[in-house]
Amino acid sequence: MSSFVKIIHYQMPNTYSQVYIQLVFAVQYREGLIDPIWEVSLHKYITGIIENKGHKLIAINGMPDHIHIFIGMKPTCSISDLVREIKKSSTLFINSRNLTKKNFRWQEGYGAFSYSHSSVKRVYNYVMNQKHHHGTKSFKEEYRDLLVKFEIQFDENFLFTPLE
Repeated sequence: MSSFVKIIHYQMPNTYSQVYIQLVFAVQYREGLIDPIWEVSLHKYITGIIENKGHKLIAINGMPDHIHIFIGMKPTCSISDLVREIKKSSTLFINSRNLTKKNFRWQEGYGAFSYSHSSVKRVYNYVMNQKHHHGTKSFKEEYRDLLVKFEIQFDENFLFTPLE
């Protein structure tokens, strides 16, 4: 009598996602500490953090007092964990190279805004045109407008940490 063993191959289902997130956060006290001389190096460094976590950077840009990061996010990491890592590592990057005269810090908190695939090009252009955009609108106005647009309740008194 021969023994018959049937081998069954199970294929594990894959996870598919399409999550587009714009992250926005400010320098502590909204100070203009991000210098155009090293801004590109900072953006490259942050890009490395994002890509090493398995996410796709779509656009990164900002102003001396804040940054916008637009990503295709994988569901393997929480937004708060990613932002914490970006802030922690980029702060160390800036301070260890003495890129500012003051000790650099990001403000606590952040904005995270989700978009559909059909909005990717528009959000990409928005992020990449930050310098032009801020010729007519302050960061505080821009941030407040995003919160209103996304119907996020907030207290005006707690949007930004006041200068001590």
